[in-house]
Amino acid sequence: MSTIERSINYNFKNKDYLIQAFTHKSMDKGPRNNYERLEFLGDSVLDLIISKELINEFPEGDEGLLTEKRASLVQKSYLASIGKLLNLMDNLKINPNVNLRVEKIANKQLANMFESLLGALYLDGGILPCENLILKTVWAHREIAWEKTNYKGKLIEYCHSKDIEGPVFELKDIYGPDHQRVFEIQVKIGSKVFKSGTGTNKKTAEQIAARIALDDLKVIF
Repeated sequence: MSTIERSINYNFKNKDYLIQAFTHKSMDKGPRNNYERLEFLGDSVLDLIISKELINEFPEGDEGLLTEKRASLVQKSYLASIGKLLNLMDNLKINPNVNLRVEKIANKQLANMFESLLGALYLDGGILPCENLILKTVWAHREIAWEKTNYKGKLIEYCHSKDIEGPVFELKDIYGPDHQRVFEIQVKIGSKVFKSGTGTNKKTAEQIAARIALDDLKVIF
């Protein structure tokens, strides 16, 4: 059993999945040989398991709250911290020309490898080993992720770094019964208007709207 298998407490039946999960495309551009396909699958597996846990954790939570909580747990910066916890970088096969001393590049690889590892686990052993790993890592440290996430602040920082006009958060609508109000917030940056975010309070709706804008701008964090 390899070091990574011991750290996740799972012995792969097909070791090829494990090799693929840690092979960067700079080493092998073949779609079936690098980690990108597994990362794609692992991303969906992660969303599914986290969504199920959130449904149980917040039985009265609306879609806006659940979306906000899930977004915090699947963001690249948080997954990178989980990758560090598992020492995934020790297993990466990547061209030396890729500068992993740049934190942003290194964190992206860590997050990608965690998702590709989930994809490999799913193909090799089904949903159960994926669930076990996610519960022991991503879910176990969820409070840390929820405390640190401030999408509105990140969006403001992004605009400042690009020397562009700061975001404007507009309250578009409030609807629903008095005991279950829904706030709809829309973000504008200059002339660009983004899709609205909704939540059970204005603060939550602003955070979700900011997250939507960051995703649209393809900001990695």
